[in-house]
Amino acid sequence: MSSRTVVVTGLGATTPLGGDVATTWAGLLEGRSGTHLLQHEWAEPLPARVAAEVAVEPTTVLERVEARRMDRSTQLATVAALEAWADAGLTVKGDDVDPERLAVSIATGIGGMQTLLGTWDTQKERGHRRVSPFAIPMLMANASAGSVGLRLGARAGVHTPVAACASSNESIAQGLDMIRLGRADVVLAGGTEGVVHPLTMATFGQMQAISRRNDDPEHASRPWDVDRDGFVLAEGAAMLVLESLEHARARGAHVYGTVVGAGYSNDAHDMVQPDPRGLGQTAAMTKALADAGLTPRDIVHINAHATSTPQGDVTEALSIRQALGDDVDHVVVNGTKSMTGHLLGGAGAIETLASVLALHHRTVPGTINIDTLEPDLGIDVATATRPLGDGDLAAINNSFGFGGANVAVLVTNENSSDPRDPDASGAAAGSPGRTGESA
Repeated sequence: MSSRTVVVTGLGATTPLGGDVATTWAGLLEGRSGTHLLQHEWAEPLPARVAAEVAVEPTTVLERVEARRMDRSTQLATVAALEAWADAGLTVKGDDVDPERLAVSIATGIGGMQTLLGTWDTQKERGHRRVSPFAIPMLMANASAGSVGLRLGARAGVHTPVAACASSNESIAQGLDMIRLGRADVVLAGGTEGVVHPLTMATFGQMQAISRRNDDPEHASRPWDVDRDGFVLAEGAAMLVLESLEHARARGAHVYGTVVGAGYSNDAHDMVQPDPRGLGQTAAMTKALADAGLTPRDIVHINAHATSTPQGDVTEALSIRQALGDDVDHVVVNGTKSMTGHLLGGAGAIETLASVLALHHRTVPGTINIDTLEPDLGIDVATATRPLGDGDLAAINNSFGFGGANVAVLVTNENSSDPRDPDASGAAAGSPGRTGESA
């Protein structure tokens, strides 16, 4: 493994809190909920009708013709990717990145489900001649990565990790490895999901995995609260431009922070439930620390997976205690899903993005909707926005998925351009690195 340093130079997002990074970050700092009661006619008979849809429809951002040839997940991915690319100060198919040294890794947990089911409905109701010839390239799992890769002209590789709710943390870890190994200089990495749909709402409802707080949707996602009753299904996408430090410096790029390590593990316990002993989750965090060459004492913040499920939240608290040991007391833990809902395959990306910004701005968003904290967690859960101290800061973002997948990504504020300096290199106008202080 090479010693190349991997920095974050661009951020993009479209979420239930906003159509870009600045409004999403502002929503997190405000403690605003992006969840609501679904108003679609198909949702009326369902016992669980709370979800978090994106604040800005992607079809209002993308050109109409191109949007029609994309599944919703690809539409969301494209919006976030274009913002991240512009935020990094890069031009589409410009001469600022050698295409042979540019890669894309965009994850999804489920993929083009809306196209798949919609196409099947069309065939059943109207016959095979009415089926779109674009359906297969729209519904395939790697459609988002392929579409963005084509747009950017990425030739070093276009990848699609699929590991349920740990998918986009795998994408970020893959981008880290590609740059470290010298296979790319720049990797656009992240994840997307667009499956707020009758089938997912019904099946997660039958599993009793999602909240049924239909009478109080804004308070439905409540990690670590004693009255939590399941996660809130969300949609959206988030992207990070990862770049070797030398490449970033050569072009005078703004830097948000550094990705310094990642750790993978698997529970090998159950397809859906986490191992209650937390061994796999602990292993992912421990491996990320080892990969980064850091100790538990270096960590000041953890953006937890924290889905608001009865078993999952308790298991993660145990895992954090096991991974950090005696150094857990000084670590500020939060759960941003309390505001964004659960983006499934896009969750790790938006939460790693939030971790990067938390260190960059030395501010951790609080966890909302905690009325009564689960007793004996043994971790410091932030229920309001918290400042972080001066000096070097490091954070872990946890993502855990069905099938037992666990991925922890470790980031620091090393090499970060000063967010208070509006002229601190070549960030795009309006980027959160330049406007986040007022947001």
